Amino acid sequence: MELLKLATEWAKAEVFSTRFFILFAILFLIASVGFWQLGKTDLAKAYIIPTLVAGVVLLTIGLGLFYTNKSRITQFEKAYNADAPAFYQSEIERSESTLKEYTVVFKVIPILIIVAALLILLINTPTWRAISITTIAMLTVILLVDGTAHSRIEAYHKELKLVDLEDEIKK
Repeated sequence: MELLKLATEWAKAEVFSTRFFILFAILFLIASVGFWQLGKTDLAKAYIIPTLVAGVVLLTIGLGLFYTNKSRITQFEKAYNADAPAFYQSEIERSESTLKEYTVVFKVIPILIIVAALLILLINTPTWRAISITTIAMLTVILLVDGTAHSRIEAYHKELKLVDLEDEIKK
């Protein structure tokens, strides 16, 4: 049961974490409406679409991860009760593949941030400035939330490796 408890706690922490994507998405959407209603300058008007797009992207990510992880909680119990060793192996493999994906994320996103920052320097139009700054803000949010998720999956993976599977099966 320690294995099931460990997996369930991890999934619940992920559900909580994905709410931050949703929170930031709402903030981007509010900013978009604010720029639409109150924006007087060309730059302020240029932020309407980029902040709207960033809000929709973050909302999509957040809701997708929220429902995926929420459904995992019930799936974990079924999979564990059906075949604990297979569940253990699948969680080891899933956590390892997720850790590899985060390695790519933490290399690609900083490069995208650098590209967006260079666009601010090289293209001096309100639209491209708004797109670049909004992109940097959105990618920073993704890095913040994914940074904590990476730590959690890393700790989860280490704890999984410490689980005594033979002891689990006896319970």
